[in-house]
Amino acid sequence: MKPINYLYIVLLLSFFGCQSGKKDITFHPSHLSERQNTPFSAAVETENLLFLSGQIGKDHVKGMLVSGGIEAETKQALENIKAVLAQHNSSLDRVVKCTVILADINDFKAFNSVYVQYFPNKPARTTFAAGGLAIGAKIEIDVIAAK
Repeated sequence: MKPINYLYIVLLLSFFGCQSGKKDITFHPSHLSERQNTPFSAAVETENLLFLSGQIGKDHVKGMLVSGGIEAETKQALENIKAVLAQHNSSLDRVVKCTVILADINDFKAFNSVYVQYFPNKPARTTFAAGGLAIGAKIEIDVIAAK
């Protein structure tokens, strides 16, 4: 009797698992009617993860950035993320990774004072500053959440 090559079996199972997984990606448009024609998805769902597009501190009801500086914009961006997650039956406690882009790295301390109120689980995070953000925003945040 020939010995079983377990590596061969694992590779076969991995290959067939990957092939069937191709259909398990869903590209979700925004839940906001005015954002239905954006050139990106509000969220992309895979078998185990939910990837959200970046959110800025824009009040989508008023159609403008909130006033009050980095702290107010951070709070609004996180509330926007919370709303998108809720739309997909998820929540902030399921977030495993955040990417934070600040317009000014000097806003880090003020941003962080708001951020920690939303993420007691302390997901992995990358934070950096960029030369400019959409519509003059001070912050943009995107997240990846486990389903």
